Amino acid sequence: MRCEVCGRKIYGKPTRAMIEGAKLTVCSECAKHGTIIWEEPKQKHKLSEPAAAKTMPKPVIKPQGVAAQHKTVENELELVEDFDVKIRLAREKMGLTHEDLGKKINEKVSVLKKIETRKIKPDDRLAAKLEHALKIKLLVPPSEEKVPKAAVPKTSNRELTLGDLIKLDKGKAEEKS
Repeated sequence: MRCEVCGRKIYGKPTRAMIEGAKLTVCSECAKHGTIIWEEPKQKHKLSEPAAAKTMPKPVIKPQGVAAQHKTVENELELVEDFDVKIRLAREKMGLTHEDLGKKINEKVSVLKKIETRKIKPDDRLAAKLEHALKIKLLVPPSEEKVPKAAVPKTSNRELTLGDLIKLDKGKAEEKS
């Protein structure tokens, strides 16, 4: 067996280690570069044993419908309105050219130029890379447009009708003139 980091042949027992987010089988020298992982030895399943069926993981049922869709929308972020200006100003403030920034975040210069001219919008991944490289905030929680509630005089227990809204609107127009 060979070390997945240095390629040397591993003598003795290989070590499982987490190095930069990857679980690797490494030699004792390379294990020093990460965190050693202690894994339980995998048990072989016997076909004749009925208990093996009981240990099978249960399938996860994901919620469906409006509530599930609403939950995913809450976790999403949206791009700020003036993303092009923020990116250009931050890039210029750091003294970077399009080429320098492209090399820094591993992105094409043409894409960066198109973003700064609003010809394209960066996706969430690219926006996150730009945020990190330029030290700016581009992704924010979605802002909900707040609709002002009109003060409606309640004359009875009935629902508000379209005619009531028109009367309210005409009343406001008369107050202004």
